Amino acid sequence: MAESFNNKKSRALKIFNKLSEVYPNASCRLIYKNPFELLISTMLAAQCTDDRVNTVMVPLYKKFKTPSDFLSLSQEELETKLRSINFYRNKAKSVLACCKSLISEHNGNVPDTMEELVNLSGVGRKTANVVLGNCFGIPAIMTDTHLMRVSIRLGLTDNSTPEKIEADLKEIIPAELQVMFSHTIGEHGRNICKAKKPLQNECVVCDLCPSCGKIA
Repeated sequence: MAESFNNKKSRALKIFNKLSEVYPNASCRLIYKNPFELLISTMLAAQCTDDRVNTVMVPLYKKFKTPSDFLSLSQEELETKLRSINFYRNKAKSVLACCKSLISEHNGNVPDTMEELVNLSGVGRKTANVVLGNCFGIPAIMTDTHLMRVSIRLGLTDNSTPEKIEADLKEIIPAELQVMFSHTIGEHGRNICKAKKPLQNECVVCDLCPSCGKIA
């Protein structure tokens, strides 16, 4: 029998409360000083670890602080600097295109609305949500690979695409908790509810998870 909306919402909050005790300091793992740095780093973090992006970009941001600074580089020069990041060629192209959009459309500033962010070259909803939630305090569900996997296992969504998972979670997670929920679920995914072999014996929300005991 399908779980009712109210039961799912109640269960989601119980899950969040338990995980918040385990990960009270959950936060964005990308290192940034301003919305521009987080925007670029989030674009680069697709299919790459946050740690790798931090290793490459933290030193780079000391010299290249603005969209104009990045546009002083040719694509080949930027590719060289991003070489250790997965898909660095395509990402270098996207970063430069995004910087051009920021200058031509927003005077070099990062906008603070979903509509404006996703209209930037190379920026999708996931990246936009990361920037909105972490930099502008706007309610946002950040659908990285960990949140998607864990939310599906927890039975909080029946969908598998980022946009639909985001919509499902926005319905059951209060607006003021959405950013922290995303970070907390992400930490649980990295540490316990891993992709290949979840550590179910160490999971504090096993009693609230329909998948617990069923994943080999």
